[in-house]
Formats: sequence, structure tokens, C-alpha cells
Amino acid sequence: MKRRGLLQGGTLVLLLGAQQLARGATILAVRVWPAPDYTRVTIESDGPLLSRQQVVPDPPRLAVDIDGIELNPALRELVAKVKADDPFIAGIRVGQGSPSGVRLVIDLKQGALPQVFNLPPVAAYQHRLVLDLYPRQAADPLEQLIATRMRDRDAPRAALPPSAPAAADPLGELMARQTERPAAAPAPSPPLVPPAASRPATAPSRSATTTAPQRTDRLIIVAVDPGHGGEDPGAVGPAGTREKDVVLQIAHRLQERINATVVNGSPMRAYLTRDADFFVALHIRVQKARRVQADLFVSLHADAFFTPAARGASVFALSQGGASSSAARWMADKENRADLIGGVNVKSQDAQVARALLDMSTTAQINDSLKLGGALLGEIGNVGRLHKPKVEQASFAVLKAPDIPSVLVETAFISNPDEEERLRSDAYQEQLADAIMRGINRYFLKNPPLARNRPV
Repeated sequence: MKRRGLLQGGTLVLLLGAQQLARGATILAVRVWPAPDYTRVTIESDGPLLSRQQVVPDPPRLAVDIDGIELNPALRELVAKVKADDPFIAGIRVGQGSPSGVRLVIDLKQGALPQVFNLPPVAAYQHRLVLDLYPRQAADPLEQLIATRMRDRDAPRAALPPSAPAAADPLGELMARQTERPAAAPAPSPPLVPPAASRPATAPSRSATTTAPQRTDRLIIVAVDPGHGGEDPGAVGPAGTREKDVVLQIAHRLQERINATVVNGSPMRAYLTRDADFFVALHIRVQKARRVQADLFVSLHADAFFTPAARGASVFALSQGGASSSAARWMADKENRADLIGGVNVKSQDAQVARALLDMSTTAQINDSLKLGGALLGEIGNVGRLHKPKVEQASFAVLKAPDIPSVLVETAFISNPDEEERLRSDAYQEQLADAIMRGINRYFLKNPPLARNRPV
């Protein structure tokens, strides 16, 4: 039967052959995950798929031949799943490439480095064929952060928040004194803490009496890591709330607070390891934090347990030896399986880098992480119940940056119906973000960031 294809204005109309052929695997679902770092296309099937791919440079496109499958409605959905603002994909065409298979052509907006690989069944997924499209030259995230800071600094001063925190906040008063500059200095940056109206009423932090450290005069960067994402939903609550969605919302709230904060005269900036719904491998999260020379790394989660009775927030740091409890070991094992669910190309060159990087944890990093964790735990306990009163330790892969104090915050148990409802609440998310921000401030009061050649 004659086949025709029509592409008009980025919309592809497919006229598919009607011949019924004997097939192998059946396509069950297709998904497209656009992100600034890369775009992922996932084709899920009830059996393994055999594919071959070829990159065509002019015009840029990726052609993928998949053997033994039939063009069914699920596969046709790929065409409509491409968004106009996808940074890499201009459109997708699908056709019966041969009597025994399908050809998939991805039209690219820019030259890309594709990675095509298969994933075995895991969790709720069956077999997956994954097509990752990476840019030929990735943007420098540190340069982007600095450029954003420079634009903010040069913006009209009238657009900035109030220049001093509320007098009723002792910690805010102390920080305001630390951020004072001589009369000849430029106008002050945004205040250390958000205005009092956006903060919950809590007891003053113990660190308010701490002697002010010396100023650092540089950009201070906090890497905020919303757990899971994309193919990996994380834990799912009884009402259907997905962990990946909740922690991303909290991360954006925390980002707002960090970006409006000044520590001893130096502005802070938040760097999100993911700012939308896409998957990031555990070791890539660590690499991202190191690339921006982060001063702290805070990974946000909302986990589940076997029973709905478990409740309360927890904070974890890395352990070079055994876990501090069986529960901490179980939690680390569970979080470390995120790569299996999210989908990592184990044949890529990053696999070697991951193995090397994740063996470089240091005693100094762990000690600083415990201090950060203690400061966060003290503040989070003011807005909600704690699952454990002390910082726990286990071998979390995402905490293994050798030179960055790193903690993992379990904000609550999403498997508990009451805590799931709280996590969905804007008010509670605001309280959590405020508490984490206060904990970061407390940590920096006693542990000023190291001097680095980073402009402000």
C-alpha cells in the first residue's frame, strides 16, 4: 500500500500501512522528557527491542530502526508528545521502515550526541528503549549562575526586597549587622532572610548569639537537589501524590529564599540539579554540584515505608562505614536504586567517572555534613514532627561529593495519609522551605564558606 507523510508547521500527519504483519514485542507506552540538559524519549514494550540508529548531520536528525514491532496507537502518540519549546527535538516522524520493523526519525533543532540503550524491567516498568539527546557542547552552569547574579545586581534597586529583616527576629538582626557595608560601598544586596510575614513564628535559633565570622566577599552557592524526576516518580502516597512533584515544589520555594539571602556581605544563589520533571542520575547530581563549586548540597525527598504509621522528618549524612541504623541502611539502599528506575546508560563513559567519584568521600566532608544536618534538623523540628532526633548516616550515593558538605532531607513520609496531605499544602511547603533556609543560615554562622575566586 502506498504510504504518504505530510509535515506542516511542525505537525506531522502519518498515513500508515494497513498490512497486518507478524510482530514480536508490542509497544505499551511512549514518553518524552524535555530538559535543558538533554531530552529523553522512552519507548516501553512488553519485550526487548532490537534497534539500530544513525545520525544525519544536514539537516540534523536521528534515524532509529526498530525491528519486530508494529505501528500501533501507542507509538503514534510520540508525534503529539513533542512540545514546541523542546530544546532539542523539532518533530518526530514514524513510518513502516520495512516489512519487519518501524523507522523513527527525530528532527533535531541542533546537533546532538545521542545515546540509545535498553533497560530491563524494573519496578512498574517493563522493557524500555531509551533515546537520550545531549548537546554537543553543554552550557557551563557556573557561568550561568554568575551571569544571573550580575543581572540581578545591575537591576534597579527599587525592585529589590526590603533592605532589613524584621526587628522581631534576633537571627535576622544579627545577619543584618553582618551585611552592613561602609558608606562608600555599593548598595546592600537583598536581605539574609525573607520578610517576617512569610516566616512561621518559631523560637529564636541558638545560633543568634554566635560571634560574626569574617566576610567572604564572593558568591555563595547552595546546590538544591530535588530527588527523583522523569521516569522515576519516587514514592507515591495513598492519594496519588508523587514524591518527585512535591520535592520539586519545595525546591523552588527554597530557591527563592536562597536567592534573596546574604551571608556576611556575600550573596547566595541556589543551583537546582533539576528545575523541571526530568531524570538525573545520582552521580550526575554530584557532578553538577561540583561543577558549580557548590558550598553546600541539600537533597530533598519525601519517602514511603511499609506501613502508613511511619511519620516525621529525617536528615541523613554520608557514612564511610556502616549505617547508623538498620532503617538508615534500608533508606540508603532504596534511594540508591533510583538509577535503576530512572534509567542510566551503564555503557556510557560516565559509568567509569561515577565509580571513581563515589569512592572519594572524606572524613572532613562527613564532619561538616553532620554539622549542616544538625542545624537543619533543629529548625525542621520547629515546624513538624521528627522521625529521629539526630542526624543519621548511611552510604547514600548522592551525598558522595568529596569536597561539599552534603545532606539528604526526608521532609516527611508521603506514605502517611496525614503527612501526604501536609506535603501537598502550600502553607506547609512554605514552612519547610523557611526552616531549611534558617538551618543553612545557622550552619554558615558557625562555618563560614571557604574563600574562592568567584565574583559576586
